[in-house]
Parts: sequence; C-alpha cells; structure tokens
Amino acid sequence: MSEDRRVTDAGIEIEPLYGAEHLAGFEPDRDLGRPGEPPFTRGVYPSMYRGRLWTMRQYAGMGTAAETNRRFRYLLDRGQTGLSVAFDLPTQMGYDSDHPRAEGEVGKTGVAIDSVDDMRSLLDGIPLDRVTTSMTINATAAILLLLYELVAEEQGVGSDRIGGTVQNDILKEYAARGTYIYPPKPSMRLITDIFAYCHERTPRWNTISISGYHMREAGCTAVQEVAFTLANGISYVQAALDAGLHVDDFGPRLSFFFACHMNFFEEVAKFRAARRVWARIMQERFGARDPRSLMLRFHTQTGGATLTAQQPENNIVRTALEALAAVLGGTQSLHTNSFDEALALPTEHAVRIALRTQQVIGYESGVADTVDPLGGS
Repeated sequence: MSEDRRVTDAGIEIEPLYGAEHLAGFEPDRDLGRPGEPPFTRGVYPSMYRGRLWTMRQYAGMGTAAETNRRFRYLLDRGQTGLSVAFDLPTQMGYDSDHPRAEGEVGKTGVAIDSVDDMRSLLDGIPLDRVTTSMTINATAAILLLLYELVAEEQGVGSDRIGGTVQNDILKEYAARGTYIYPPKPSMRLITDIFAYCHERTPRWNTISISGYHMREAGCTAVQEVAFTLANGISYVQAALDAGLHVDDFGPRLSFFFACHMNFFEEVAKFRAARRVWARIMQERFGARDPRSLMLRFHTQTGGATLTAQQPENNIVRTALEALAAVLGGTQSLHTNSFDEALALPTEHAVRIALRTQQVIGYESGVADTVDPLGGS
C-alpha cells in the first residue's frame, strides 16, 4: 500500500485531499434533496434538532423489575427522555424464571419479566402517556407488548396513546444474536401479525426495529451493516405485502437500529446513505406513496465492541466521539454506553456520565429547551 493511500475500516479508499474537482457534475439540491424531503439524505425532518432533540434513551435492565424501575426513575430524574428495556435471556427465549433451562441466566443480562405483575412493577410510577419505551425483545415481542399495553390500560392510558418500539427483528437473531424460538416462516408470520395489530390498535407504536447493531458488534463492517439491515428490511416489507397489508399502512411505523463506531466521517456518511437507499427502495421497489413510509428513522447505540476494559475511563471519550457522529448523522434516539460496561452492568455514577454526554452535545447545539447538564442533579 502506498504511503498516501488511505482506507476506512470498511475498505473504502479515501483521498488525502479533496478539492473542487471531486464535486464535478454534482448538483446538491437534485442529488441530495432538502432536509425533511425525500430521499431524506440530510435528515427526516426539516429543522432536525433545532426543533426537537433526539430521544435520550439509555438501555437498562437490572435483574428484578423493582431494581430496573429504580434505575429508570434515576435516569428520568436526571433528564433522560425515553426508556429502553433490556430483558434477560430467559424472557427473550420465552422461559419463566423458574424453568430448569433458565437456571443461571435469570436477571443476568437484563430484567426478568414473567407476568403482568412483573411488568406492573417495572413501570410503577412512570406515566406511559408521556414516556415512550423501547423494548429489546424479538421472539416473544407479541407477549411483552401485550403486557405493556395492559399496564398502560391500568394507568388509564388507552392503546391509541402509548408510544414506543418492539425490536421484533427475528432475522438478525438467526444471523448474529441467537434469541430465536421458532423457525423462520412462523416467526415472520408473528412479525407481520404485529404490523397488522399495531396498525389497528396502537397507531403510535413502532412495530419493528430493524437492527444492524448486533451484526456490527459480531464483526461486520459499516457497509455490511447497512447492506444486511436493509436486506432484512426488504424481507419484512415483502412478507407484510404477501400477508395482504398495504405498504403505506405499515411503512410509516418501521424503524431501524444502528451501531456507531469511531471512524467519525464514515459513520456520519453511513447514516445518510442508509436513509437515501431506503427511501428509494420503498418508493421504487414497493410503490410507497406516503412520505413517512420513505423515512428511515433510527435509534443509535455507541459501539460496545469499541469499549476497553483496561483504563475504562478512556471509554468516556470514545463514547462522546461516537455519540457526536450519531447526532451529526441524524439519529432519532441515542444510547451512550457507560464507561464501565466492558466490566459489568453500569453503576449509577457511570450511567450518569453517559447521559450527561448526550446532554452536553444537545446543550451545545443551542436548542432552547435542552436541559443544561451542569445544572442537573
């Protein structure tokens, strides 16, 4: 390799110096579009964060429902604007905590939810008409969504008023993560049934989070992350159409989930390219007409694989760099990793620093209603 030849982690060659000659034949208004307009290269909303910040959504699951509820309250009291639930492996695999196959795994990587009583404890005192909730749940997504809906009804919050997301992305489970229960065909049936159910009963609910994050954490490049994620998205849209659903009935409630690693400009470009490609896929391949169906709205998590267990305070800077790339790439919600996540579940001290990292970026953007982190508790 010559001394001047440079490539990104994905193998994309980049020039040592860019000039006007690299823009030859490029018409920004035609090729990029305007912010908030198809193909949404520059963002899904015209004013982006000048009008509303991304949702600050720290992923949390602390073993028992009561412990996790305390962590949720801690985060909300310090300015978090949305919830993100980490479930333990038995819950993700459909086992009760007292099942023999759950031994040694209960509450280990997230919260154990076995019943509506557990869901009630998890959400105790949290107003579900004001807080949106993302649930990282796939094979058992339909069950956990129903439990959430029942608790909301007990609070007097109708199904048409709750907002949030179920991950509900089984294809990446086969590829990278492993928490599947059923074979692909019946699993896809459950996914499209959720599309139809939510369209009728929970119109503010995102029915799927098509996830590249887990494949990126398993070792793929940024380019492969986008390719695999959009390929899965195509499969879900086609399955829904085959089930008799109309693309503009379910298309606006599809959402995505990406990782953000440390190659700053590549990550920003990745998000912009993904939005652009998805808009074309939905319009040209599937005939979507509602502009909301063309929007690639996404959640971002900073890279777990980029954290170091040695001198873990360095992770604060790594996470800040990745968070800034996600924001400049146009994310709709964000989880910033805590500096101690390479060692254990985050402490309150570490998760507060992670949340404050987001708030500093938001505060410096100049949005009027952003909480000043220096004035927080």
